[in-house]
Amino acid sequence: MSEELKAAAARMPTEVFNQGRLEVIDEVVHPDFVDHGTPWEGISNDREGLKAMVGAIRRAFPDLENTVNHVVAEGDLVAQHVTTRGTMLGELAGMPPTGKQATWDAMHLVRFRDGQIAEHWVVVDQLGMFQQLGFVQMSGQPQPA
Repeated sequence: MSEELKAAAARMPTEVFNQGRLEVIDEVVHPDFVDHGTPWEGISNDREGLKAMVGAIRRAFPDLENTVNHVVAEGDLVAQHVTTRGTMLGELAGMPPTGKQATWDAMHLVRFRDGQIAEHWVVVDQLGMFQQLGFVQMSGQPQPA
């Protein structure tokens, strides 16, 4: 069973995000799906919101490419370490396009119900992504408060 869940989870970064096949979401994501990540303004945390988020990310990064580095499954949970690369050529969540390339990592955890992804949690290296895109500047050594 865990190999089947790993394969189903892998369809999100590969078929949905890399290929833009939003119809795959209806196949692998449960109708009662809940995304526990930080919500985007105007985007719901359900299956339709997931489609909207994927569309927004793909418009901002049309050359987006995800690589699944590691996958672990236990029971109804699948964890993935994913590296994402892309060039920001469109607006994303109010941020203007920069034309810069970025590479960042994310850790995803999904829970399956009835053979479909029912819940999703994610931790994304947004600081690293924002630095590479030029939205955040870091200088010098951190100072204790």
